[in-house]
Amino acid sequence: MSFVHISLAGEKQIRISWITDDETSPSIVKYGTSPGEYMYSSEGESTSYDYLLYSSGQIHHVVIGPLGDDTVYYYQCGGQGQEFQLKTPPSQFPITFAVVGDLGQTGWTTSTLNHIAQCNYDVQLVPGDLSYADYQQHLWDSFGELVQPLASARPWMVTEGNHEKERILFFEDGFQAYNARWKMPYTESGSTSNLYYSFEVAGVHVVMLGSYTDYDKNSDQYAWLKVDLAEVDREKTPWLLVLLHAPWYNSNWAHQREGDSMMAAMEPLLYAAGVDILVAGHVHAYERSERVHNGVLDPCGAVHITIGDGGNREGLAQRYIHPKPDWSVFREASFGHGELKIINKTHAFWSWHRNDDDEPVKSDQVWITSLVSSECFANRKPEFRKILMAP
Repeated sequence: MSFVHISLAGEKQIRISWITDDETSPSIVKYGTSPGEYMYSSEGESTSYDYLLYSSGQIHHVVIGPLGDDTVYYYQCGGQGQEFQLKTPPSQFPITFAVVGDLGQTGWTTSTLNHIAQCNYDVQLVPGDLSYADYQQHLWDSFGELVQPLASARPWMVTEGNHEKERILFFEDGFQAYNARWKMPYTESGSTSNLYYSFEVAGVHVVMLGSYTDYDKNSDQYAWLKVDLAEVDREKTPWLLVLLHAPWYNSNWAHQREGDSMMAAMEPLLYAAGVDILVAGHVHAYERSERVHNGVLDPCGAVHITIGDGGNREGLAQRYIHPKPDWSVFREASFGHGELKIINKTHAFWSWHRNDDDEPVKSDQVWITSLVSSECFANRKPEFRKILMAP
């Protein structure tokens, strides 16, 4: 029983994932609200994959629920062995997200995870580049072990980065390990691919986009995104967040302009829908923008945050472009993580925490006001509908 992690799987449901060497081990989770007392049981599915000479073992995915909000559950995977505990997120504000990208598995990563462990949060968001296995499949296993203490206790919602690809021409299609191990609620959100999906939690609609699958106007992802955004009910979910891997606004020399083609295709949709915050990784540093759209300051655009400073082996991206663009407020090449506390339908508090400091120290912080509570939204309803409803 190993590499246990959990994720949100639709309303009041959680998917529990783990791996066993034993192919006959059942895909069953027993759970309850008291230690050692499992009143409930759910069955699920299992899968496995081979990659060159590596075999994964049985990867189990079991959805449990319906679950109470903001409740601690104790659970057992495979019907025996170690007991784990998880806390479900609340169904209304406030809600706190821990945010970190480009993790890897170095001493820096351990420091980042130790900092996050001290933060009081409900859901972890990861904008890509998880294990840095890079074709060496056993490193997916060691990554699963490294994050299990956190990922078995709070939902981890992830999207893919370039290091998840692992494609070998003629031999391996790509994303096998990622898709098999980190199954996200894509079918639950009308997507046909684990590489992009959306979910809702406590008044927040979160869209997880794929920087490494087709995103042009003729792509499945683009068509899905239009439908997903058009169906968002801002009464029910006043906050709208987007995560993806390759940043659209980046004043670091690393990965300069790599997000441009995706931005050209999709930024108009996100602007029309009134996306509040877009979080990216890829660049191994931290940067936060003002509200920006189409390359210029715009009070109705999104706040862009790059948080690819989780600790991976490639180190930090130290070189920034000077002078700093108008839209860039804060940038620094240090390892760390972010925390987004959404207080109510109008206000959220973002903070960035360096690994070099104690966890409570906020190196960058800002109050963000939702677009729903601004004039932006009232003024552009018709234009918004037109863009999202166009064939």
